[in-house]
Amino acid sequence: MSARSPAFPRLTFRFSQSKGGRAMRAPQHHLSTTGRAVMTLALVALAQGAQAFNSGSTGADGDLAPAVDTVVTLPPSGILNYANINIPAGVKVTFKKNTTNTPVVLLVSGNAVISGTIDVSGKASTASGTAGDGVLADDGNPGEGGPGGYGGGRGGRPGAPDLVERLGGKGFGPGGGTGGARSQCPNYDYESNGYYGYGGGGGAGFGANGDAGNKPTGVCPGSTAGSSYGALELLPLVGGSGGGGGVGGRNFAGSGGGGGGGAVLIAVSGTLTITNTTGKILANGGSAGPVSGTGCDTTNSSSGGGGGSGGAIRLVATTLAGNGEVSAQAGARAAVGCGYQGGNGGIGRIRLEAENITRTAATSPAASSAQPGPVFIAGTPTLKITSVAGVNVPEPPTGVADVKLPANTANPVTVSFATTGVPVGNTVRLAATPNNGAEVSAISTALAGTPQAATATASINLPAGASTLQATITYTVVVAMGEALSRFAQGERVERVTLTASLDGRASRALLITVSGREFEASPEALATLQVASLGG
Repeated sequence: MSARSPAFPRLTFRFSQSKGGRAMRAPQHHLSTTGRAVMTLALVALAQGAQAFNSGSTGADGDLAPAVDTVVTLPPSGILNYANINIPAGVKVTFKKNTTNTPVVLLVSGNAVISGTIDVSGKASTASGTAGDGVLADDGNPGEGGPGGYGGGRGGRPGAPDLVERLGGKGFGPGGGTGGARSQCPNYDYESNGYYGYGGGGGAGFGANGDAGNKPTGVCPGSTAGSSYGALELLPLVGGSGGGGGVGGRNFAGSGGGGGGGAVLIAVSGTLTITNTTGKILANGGSAGPVSGTGCDTTNSSSGGGGGSGGAIRLVATTLAGNGEVSAQAGARAAVGCGYQGGNGGIGRIRLEAENITRTAATSPAASSAQPGPVFIAGTPTLKITSVAGVNVPEPPTGVADVKLPANTANPVTVSFATTGVPVGNTVRLAATPNNGAEVSAISTALAGTPQAATATASINLPAGASTLQATITYTVVVAMGEALSRFAQGERVERVTLTASLDGRASRALLITVSGREFEASPEALATLQVASLGG
C-alpha cells in the first residue's frame, strides 16, 4: 500500500433548479437524491485451499441468454442471480440504472460464456457549437456515468465574461475534474483587454489521476484534474468519476465533461470465459464532446470538457478463461476548433480473482489478481443527509427531485445528518457546489447520541441554481488504535480517519491519515478493525 496525495472525499446530492419563467430570480431548489449513503466494512479472508468458489447465486433469475442487443433493468439492489450466462457474438448487454445507481452485480451459480459484449461504460457529453447536431439547447450537456459511476460537469453557458453561468461545472464523484474557470494571470488582465481568458475542464481520476485542463498561457493556472481513489480489491465496488465542463464562449456553450465508467462485478461458481476476439467486458470512461463554431477565435472562444475516468471491473470465478477484451480505459478530452482543451480522464481499475486463471491476454489497464475473496463485505457504518430545510429526504429516494423547496425558502437553511458506526462529538463538513461558480461550505454541530446512532445539523446558504451537496467526516483515533492500524500505513501510527459515503450508493471510502499527514486507502481488514472499535466491540 503506497501513500497518496490528499484527496477530498464526498457525499453527493444533486440539486436542480426550476425557473418558472425567463427571469432567473427566486429559483426553486430541487433535491434529487439518487441513493443511500452506505459504507460496508468487514474483515476479508481469502479463500482457503482448493475449495471451489461459490458465487452465492440463487439462480432465481434463470439464464441470461439474449439473442439480440438487450437492456437489463437493474433491481433496487443491483444484484442479479443467474443460473448461467451465455452472450453470443455480436450481442451487446447494457443495463438500465436503478434509482440508487448501484453497481451491476451478476452472480452465476453455473458457468458464464461472454462471446458478445457486457458494457457499463460512461457516456460522452454532447458536442457544442457547429460541432453539434444543430440543437443549441443540448450544447454543454454532460456525459452520464455508467451504472455505479458518476456524471460529468455541465459546460458553461455562452454570454458576457462576467456571467457566473459561463463557468464550467465540476464533475461528480470523488475523482471529479474541476470545471473550467476564469484564468488568474499575474501579469495580464484578460477581461479588460477583451479576451475571455478561460480554460478547459479537468479530467477525472480513479485508478490514476486525470489530466488538468489547458489554460490560456503558461503562467495562468488551468482547471484541476481529479485525483485517484479506491482500492485494488475493489471492495467496496465503485465506478469512475466525471470530467469537468469547459467554459462557455461569447457565442456558444463549452462542452460538458464525460461520464465516469460504471462498475460491474461478475461472480461465477464455475468457469467464466471471455471468448477470444469477440468477447468484451467494458467499463470505459466517456469522452468530452468537441467544440467549434462561428466566431470561434481567441476573444470569443468556448472551451472543451474533461474526460471521465474509466470504471471498475471485478471478475471472480473458480476458473477464468478466454482472451477477450477487458477494458476500463479513460475518456478523452474534447477536441476543440478554438479555445482551450480539457484534460484526459484517468484509467479505471480491474480485478481478477480465480483459483485457476488460464487467460493469458492483458487487460486495459493492467489488472490486479488474487485467489477468490468474498463477493461482498458486511457491516454498515453510514452517513446520511436526512432532511434539508425541514423537508425529509424520502427513503428510499426515487432519484428525481425527491425534495422540493418552495421558491420563497430563505437562506440559510438547516441540513440534518444521521450516522451509524461513527464516534460522537465529531463534526460533518458540508459543501454546496453549484453547476457554475464557487463552492460554499459549512461545519455541522457535533454528533450527538451514541456511536450506534448519532445526529447533527449544519446551517448553509444554498447557491441559486443547480448545486451538489457533499459531506464528509474525519475523526481522531486513540493512540492504541492508531498503533494497531500502523500495519496498514507502512508502519506509521494512524492519527485520524476520514469516512465518506455517497447518496448515489457509490464511492464508499475510508482514508487512514498518519501523524505525518500521509494518506493510505484503508483495506477491508483495516475497516473491520475500525468498525469494531467505533461500536465498542
